[in-house]
Amino acid sequence: MAILKRRRPLTPGQRFLVENKRTELTRSKPERSLTESRHSPKGRNCYGRITSRRRGGGHKRRYRHIDFRRDKLEIPARVKEIEYDPNRTANIALLAYRDGEKRYIIAPQGLKVGDEIISTNSPLEEYLPGMCLPLKLIPPGTRIHALELEPGSGARMARGAGVGVDLMGIDGERATVKLPSGEIRLLHSNCRATIGTVGNATHQGQKLGKAGRNRWKGKRPRVRGVAMNPVDHPNGGGEGRTSGGGHNTSPWGILAKGGFLTRKKAKASNKMILIRRNGKKVRKG
Repeated sequence: MAILKRRRPLTPGQRFLVENKRTELTRSKPERSLTESRHSPKGRNCYGRITSRRRGGGHKRRYRHIDFRRDKLEIPARVKEIEYDPNRTANIALLAYRDGEKRYIIAPQGLKVGDEIISTNSPLEEYLPGMCLPLKLIPPGTRIHALELEPGSGARMARGAGVGVDLMGIDGERATVKLPSGEIRLLHSNCRATIGTVGNATHQGQKLGKAGRNRWKGKRPRVRGVAMNPVDHPNGGGEGRTSGGGHNTSPWGILAKGGFLTRKKAKASNKMILIRRNGKKVRKG
């Protein structure tokens, strides 16, 4: 179980540091056959131009291939390791199937080394963390994670540390779920989900303690527009501390506040939303 821990402030960087001690981890090095070296774009597009600012540097990390589809059906797997993944907030579990294949999954809370889990299309006698089934076979009221948005698409929702989704009910081909944001939406009952809540819930309580730890993560400093010169930003310049009398904008003049819409086209999946995250019901028609 992960715990939060403070250090004696022997250095300024340790004074406000709150570490997430992952005591459940069993191995530090990943399974080599399931990792891949990926180039870090550092916020640049295919032409080398910066399209996402404030990204770059950071420690090298290998990508771990995660089985989001859980399409290896009716074959039991035993949890071999619980590992750290630098590419996500949740821990990952290494599964060893009876036929010899190994795969990574997101480690749910309560999953331990030696546990046996399965991905199936049949009802179970006991719904344990890590079991993967279609929503129509999961009892309403069960806490789930790693949901598919469409059948066969692989897990898209509820994959972060400490996240869980409430399965509210099943009505024919439609399942009603309540997401962590408060949004209530419909999904096809054939969408697969994993039982339990994502582990490493104490991730949200950690504090980096110093700016350097953000640089290790590949995040560069963010400079306020009002601190720039007029040539660099619409909010820059002025004698003393002033915003110039204008509204907050991006360097290219796009409004940053006031509900300015940036989405050009609504997602097709929006029609399945019943109640938005702000608590407002969606008008149908």
